[in-house]
Amino acid sequence: MTDLYHSQRAMRRMRKLAMDRGVIAILDVGSSKVACLVLRFDGIAPKGGVEQMGALAGQSRFRVIGAATTRSRGVRFGEIHGMNEAERAVRTALQAAQKMAQVRVDQVIACFSGGEPRSYGLDGQVTVLDDAVAEQDVARVLAACDMPEIGASREVLHAQPVNFALDHRSGLVDPRGQVGHRLACDMHMLTVDDGAVHNLLHCIKRCDLEPAGLASSAYASGISALVEDEQELGAACVDLGGGATSISIFIKKHMIYADSVRMGGEHVTSDISKGLHVPLSTAERIKTLYGGVVATGMDDREMIGLGGDSGDYETDSRSVSRAELIGIMRPRVEEILEEVRARLDAAGFEHLPSQRIVLTGGGSQIPGLDGLAARILGNQVRLGRPLRVHGLPQSATGPGFAALVGLCLFAAQPQDEWWDFEMPMDRYPARSLKRAVRWFKENW
Repeated sequence: MTDLYHSQRAMRRMRKLAMDRGVIAILDVGSSKVACLVLRFDGIAPKGGVEQMGALAGQSRFRVIGAATTRSRGVRFGEIHGMNEAERAVRTALQAAQKMAQVRVDQVIACFSGGEPRSYGLDGQVTVLDDAVAEQDVARVLAACDMPEIGASREVLHAQPVNFALDHRSGLVDPRGQVGHRLACDMHMLTVDDGAVHNLLHCIKRCDLEPAGLASSAYASGISALVEDEQELGAACVDLGGGATSISIFIKKHMIYADSVRMGGEHVTSDISKGLHVPLSTAERIKTLYGGVVATGMDDREMIGLGGDSGDYETDSRSVSRAELIGIMRPRVEEILEEVRARLDAAGFEHLPSQRIVLTGGGSQIPGLDGLAARILGNQVRLGRPLRVHGLPQSATGPGFAALVGLCLFAAQPQDEWWDFEMPMDRYPARSLKRAVRWFKENW
């Protein structure tokens, strides 16, 4: 845990150095595409000397100067499975973005959707040392949160305080500077499989880059696709990706739950390929151009030419009705949505004041998905697109780029996390002290 704490602090310092230098890269390593943006932080002061609030917070400080997308290779279920192929895809996207921006980038902030994320709720309380709450008190109360048994092969990706209470007053966003005696904190901690994290970091370093931050794509998609009122009152963001579907729940502008379903748009494409006996590339084209989940009377008469390059006229000239295509796609989409419903029920989503569900990601563009999702997930379902940021090209404004745009906002305005505060000395493990004593004995 202490090693992860120091590595996260080192990445935060790297991010600040990159912002001071002026440029930083944003990387989304997905199962269907690898997308990269290059941001320039020009240091323009906000109008009137006051930072913008709400949905536009932090956007006045950066501009997108380079963007590129390439087909993902070596990535399955949001995790790297082929290192050489993944490295080639990352290099391709990065070099194209750097060429467009006409600048070299050394630091990168990345997000991924795999790693089997798990959420934990922690709480702790301490006595305030002085009359007013200081940075040291916040660090002490965060360190006082009881650490659950997460397992030997898990690592903490996010550790965010979501609520502070000072004496009898609760719901404080930032208690620093306020007068009180007893400080309590509720923290949300997200853990992922350490293998997925280490493989992604190793891939980034093989591309001659320095990691300046890691984030869950569920968190990045949530801060990008949810509007300010939804983040405040309580809403869920469902990012339908290629190999995995990410789920995040926000309330009071904090993420309180995140999870992932290991199914996505690629599974729908695979079903079409097997059901119609066509290559995956043809299945993807048919899904994109003619796909849907709600059949009408016209779909029985609308025929779709499958095509092919086998050389056999009878095979290459086949055609199917759109109703048959919908009959293949709908069961898999229903299965994904039912898995999402199970995850939301396990998180207690029905107890939130507002039960809005926002669908985003590339898979959310299937026609009729919002109506089907409303019957399975609940009535308050809408399709979400990422926020517009300065300089973002039109080709990168679709729902499939929600995580990438959210990562830009995460880079410009990172939420205070556990590693933003200096860990109290009494929280360091005893083995560090033993190692220091042994060093003194051996050298003196």
